[in-house]
Amino acid sequence: MALREIIWGGITAVAVVLGPAPFWAAADTQSTAGVGALPPAAVMEQAAQRAMTPAQALQRLKEGNARFASGKLVERDWIGAVKKTASGQYPFATILGCIDSRVPPEIVFDQGIGDIFSVRIAGNFVDPEILGSLEFASKVAGSKLIVILGHSACGAIKGACDGVELGNLTTTLSHLRPAVEAVQDVPGPRNGKNAAFVDAVTHMNVRLTMESLRKQSPILDEMITKHEVGLVGGVYDVTTGVVTWLE
Repeated sequence: MALREIIWGGITAVAVVLGPAPFWAAADTQSTAGVGALPPAAVMEQAAQRAMTPAQALQRLKEGNARFASGKLVERDWIGAVKKTASGQYPFATILGCIDSRVPPEIVFDQGIGDIFSVRIAGNFVDPEILGSLEFASKVAGSKLIVILGHSACGAIKGACDGVELGNLTTTLSHLRPAVEAVQDVPGPRNGKNAAFVDAVTHMNVRLTMESLRKQSPILDEMITKHEVGLVGGVYDVTTGVVTWLE
């Protein structure tokens, strides 16, 4: 506990098995009424974070996205939140998303300062550095949910589909090639101009990233197995603002 408090005091920013329901749903029988009743605009505190389950964390994000997509964002005291989180942070979820300027996680999930860890990289994939941030967020800082968030019309996915090579971007896009190769049943050209192909690769990339996370991080895999942390995937639609959750 001391380690957690020391690190929180000094940090300013950081950064599967798929079935018909989230893998932890069967084991998570706690009602969402208690923590779920926490006002959406409330600053997340340690007690609320500790009491929250992965299912409750996911529900909080779903409700936030519904507010965003309907244009009914909650009013927040931003400066008040800055002051309340100055001495420590207790995020309830971690979002691994793309760098796309149209998909800022805090906004599309209608969350405030101190609510989520946001880790962003073109194509939302994992590597040792990204996994280090996710391990910190979950194991040290107590985040209860990891979301792998892809999005429609992703430029990185299109680049991978087209085999783009450009400086260091070449290495970045190489992480997305497994998803490109895995999609074999979409009619039409296998390039970035085929919207159906790009969409299929986007979804595949989210699924493969979830699998890679568990394979490459024994720490996170153990936490997921023990239902201490949830792992889910979603795809954000840049035309509607809605996140569709993968099953």
